[in-house]
Amino acid sequence: MKKNGLYSKEEKLFQDKNKMYSTQSVKQIVYSTDVRDFGQVAKSIPCQEACPAKTNIPGYIRCVYEKRYGRAYEVNRSANILPGVLGRICSRPCESACRHGEPDNGQSVGICHLKRSCADLKPSSHRIIEGLYAPTDKTVAVIGSGPAGLAAAHDLASLGHKVVIYESTDKPGGMLMWGIPEFRLPRDLLMIEIQNILRLGIELKTNTAIGRDITLDQLKKEVDAVVVATGCVSPRMLGVDGEGLENVHNGLEFMMAVNAGQTPYVGDKVVVIGAGFTAVDCARSAIRIGGKDVSLNIRKTIEYMRIDDTEKHEAQFEGIHTHSLVQPSKIIGDGKKVTGVEFQRTRLEEIDTPPFRMSVPIENSEFMVPADSVIAALGQSSNIAAVSKKLGNLKKEGHKTGIKNVFAAGDFVTGSSDVISAIAGGRKCARHIDELLVGEKRKQIVVRCENHATTDRPRSYDFINKVEMNTIAMKKRLSKSTHEVETGYKEKQAREESKRCYLCNLKYEIDPLTCIYCSACIDVAPKDCIKMIKNVPVNSDGTYGEYEETGQWNQVLSIAIDPANCIRCGQCLSVCPMDCISVTKTELIEIDS
Repeated sequence: MKKNGLYSKEEKLFQDKNKMYSTQSVKQIVYSTDVRDFGQVAKSIPCQEACPAKTNIPGYIRCVYEKRYGRAYEVNRSANILPGVLGRICSRPCESACRHGEPDNGQSVGICHLKRSCADLKPSSHRIIEGLYAPTDKTVAVIGSGPAGLAAAHDLASLGHKVVIYESTDKPGGMLMWGIPEFRLPRDLLMIEIQNILRLGIELKTNTAIGRDITLDQLKKEVDAVVVATGCVSPRMLGVDGEGLENVHNGLEFMMAVNAGQTPYVGDKVVVIGAGFTAVDCARSAIRIGGKDVSLNIRKTIEYMRIDDTEKHEAQFEGIHTHSLVQPSKIIGDGKKVTGVEFQRTRLEEIDTPPFRMSVPIENSEFMVPADSVIAALGQSSNIAAVSKKLGNLKKEGHKTGIKNVFAAGDFVTGSSDVISAIAGGRKCARHIDELLVGEKRKQIVVRCENHATTDRPRSYDFINKVEMNTIAMKKRLSKSTHEVETGYKEKQAREESKRCYLCNLKYEIDPLTCIYCSACIDVAPKDCIKMIKNVPVNSDGTYGEYEETGQWNQVLSIAIDPANCIRCGQCLSVCPMDCISVTKTELIEIDS
């Protein structure tokens, strides 16, 4: 705002930056396969590097800021296939890596909430964009319609292959349909995004299980390749006495029953054993079907639970108690039904491998708690034998199995992971199969480099508080198990949160041949991101290592901007007297080989 006819220094700088941003007329674009550029992108954009699907996070957040929600949705969908789904239930590895969440930088950007905003706010007239190849006359069978199977099927179909999905239940989606409660993932939204995949001409055969209705050997004779993506469906057992009593549920079967509209008996006092997403989903579902006193019981402490902070908060907010440092030693009953659980206390002991703590039972520390029901949510494992004993050792690299032209993807290969990892695995598997079927590599990942003006976001955006997610009232959320708890950002909220992104896909670089070493950029840098360096080591893979700093001018090789610490404020560029700082927008994209 003008004061005495003048603009403040920050507002003047913001206007100057906007002018530079809007008057740039010539785009210089380079598609690079240089390992140094891949290394730079990995270091500069930690959120994207942490995402298993390598989603262009700064790219879609910028689209949200510009109110181009349809484009933001497409940027997401090009990498992660199910933006609306993942905007609700993703495990958010990107947010843990977000530079905004580093010490003294505030809270991480609400990346996942903004992903949901792309789906929620895109216009009803939006049309999905697909890059389709000509038909190849090759047929691929995909066993399982969970995230990995859907991702593999989508990519294979878009590459011109005829795809048939075999699903053992009456509905597609796998764990998305049966393992996640509807109050977290509305089924109408899930089905819309699944239909957006099937519309490519993919045939879906439900109620058809491999090993029950058709054998793998029979299927192999009908197709050119097979993808096994049946996930992890064999629940892990507690391995204690009393596990066979009535009202002892395993987590997956409990959630499948709830999601099928049934009401398993839980009674008033429900003891849930487990520390992952399934355990929390079971506990929150138990409250909704009548549980009065529901507890989570974990061997370690809360900080080691395999869930994000949002889930921890929601469980606590809904009245679920968490008892840490305990493990079950016996389930007690009256010969038929559960009456209680005997627990043993544990302690944490340091180990040399992540997470650097293991739980150790304490002798003679047993105690009993009453229970009307027990839900053992310890996770699941894959059942290879149910598909075929000939599969042999599964290979993550190449996704190959022991049978020619039979591949595997997702949790079936890796063990229980998360939805975004399963999608990434399915897409990688599809690329391997396509290369096998057509005899050449038709897709490749490159770094797209485009000259860019400096950032057009004022420094004040860095201090905006994180916009919290809107939720429904407690009475409404517990009145019906299908009421979605989170309601998404309003348009104004989405834009406000999008302002917080540092836009780490912008690379600021100093030309050492033009720099006069005046140190003006160092003086204005708000972070320790511009450094005097004496050497830049090269890693074994050809990427650049950590800068070797020096405080002695006679040792300085160059003044350099460290992309791992730069917050893209643009202040260095604004004060440089030699105009020796350039800005490049760098993005990972997939192109035809």
